[in-house]
Amino acid sequence: MEQQYLSKLHPTVDYGAGVFLLIIGILTILGNSAVLATAVKRSSHLKSPELLIINLAVTDLGMAISMYPLAIASAWNHAWLGGDASCIYYALMGFLFGVSSMMTLCMMAVIRFLVTNSSTSNSNTINKNTVCILIAFIWLCSLLWAILPLLGWGYYGPEPFGISCTIAWSEFHNSTNGFSFILSMFILCMLLPALTILACYLGIAWKVHKAYQEIQNFDRIPNAAKLERRLTLMAVLVSVGFLGAWTPYAAVSFWSVFNSSNSLHPLITLLPCLFAKSSTAYNPFIYYVFSKTFRREIKQMKCCCGWLPHFNTENSIENHVSMMWMGRENIRACPTAKLNYGEASTQHVRARIL
Repeated sequence: MEQQYLSKLHPTVDYGAGVFLLIIGILTILGNSAVLATAVKRSSHLKSPELLIINLAVTDLGMAISMYPLAIASAWNHAWLGGDASCIYYALMGFLFGVSSMMTLCMMAVIRFLVTNSSTSNSNTINKNTVCILIAFIWLCSLLWAILPLLGWGYYGPEPFGISCTIAWSEFHNSTNGFSFILSMFILCMLLPALTILACYLGIAWKVHKAYQEIQNFDRIPNAAKLERRLTLMAVLVSVGFLGAWTPYAAVSFWSVFNSSNSLHPLITLLPCLFAKSSTAYNPFIYYVFSKTFRREIKQMKCCCGWLPHFNTENSIENHVSMMWMGRENIRACPTAKLNYGEASTQHVRARIL
């Protein structure tokens, strides 16, 4: 066994890392399989933005299935299994699904921002075909970035702690070719998407705030303020959950570009890696915590086979905002019609905010 593939951690830490990944893997598979099962169940009723939610579930599920078993086995073996071939495979899968997740979240934010600010005349411009093209673009771009190190621009290699593989950050210290890859990847795959996500959700939060102010002017929805806070928090958690999980790993990795990998204790490089992998399990729980409809759907199915809510369009206060997400907030109706319109569907917007 090559020295670079031997664990540099205490055996107890290796075992703990394996247990952590096992738990995250189980939660990821259960939660995101439930998302896909529910999507199949209500496939004829899926809206365009929900296709991106499904794609995000696919990326999280793909990461858990293709990577976590090998990582768990290596952690419990106290050495990486399979040598160079499995290391390249693991790193490629991680990069592929990681970039795909980031781009999917970015597209979700952009689409929601566009439909939030769209008018009745262009409300149908973002249809399922458009979203399918975007999803294909996401996977093609992610695949391109993932294979570039195989073509000579960048490298794959073991993590500093020895029982995982990724982009060989420390190999770029004295390499112009490698540094250009890291800089391009960091700007295009991390920084710009992150800034886009934050900007779009800030715009969405402001639009929702103004929409509920309009509704409150009619004095007909007493709990609008509470609902507004919940919607805003859901939007923030989706973006911050992913970015918060990956930012420590990105920071440690970027540090390794300019400094020797031995300058950090192996445990310090392990923890951000584990934290980043935990991002695959977040979204189903965000739905469950913040959506009453989501919880009710689970109870109705009587098993853990659905996270996406089945939207009910009766006796609710959020249809005004859900239609706003679809770009139809400019309703020409009398006050009575507006009242009926505003009482139609609460559950729909909870899914669309994500």
